Amino acid sequence: MTDAFHLDVPHADGTVAVMALSGEFDIAAAPAVRARALDLIAAGHPDLIADLSGVTFCDSSGLGALVGIWRCAKDADGSLTLAAIPDRLGRLLATTGMDTFLPTHPSAEAALAACQDNHTTA
Repeated sequence: MTDAFHLDVPHADGTVAVMALSGEFDIAAAPAVRARALDLIAAGHPDLIADLSGVTFCDSSGLGALVGIWRCAKDADGSLTLAAIPDRLGRLLATTGMDTFLPTHPSAEAALAACQDNHTTA
């Protein structure tokens, strides 16, 4: 049995938006995540935080979506930050080298505070 995928946006204010992902982030879910991220960027929220605390599985399609979102955010002078990464996904990010260019925080709240601090000091 698979974990149904859900994507919520619990915060979108100023340039920052938080996307909360839960369930299996796989080939079926990746296009919706990427499309929602691009919609948020187009709506003026180029600084994205992906709260991964509820992700139970991530395949190469999910990783590819994260890279694509990071590139689109960067092109819009924004960023992609990962929050609350499950252990298995953290190991996968380290193995693929993605942990070298995607900042991480232990929680969405910590990522949001860091992102807001960066904007007030910039």
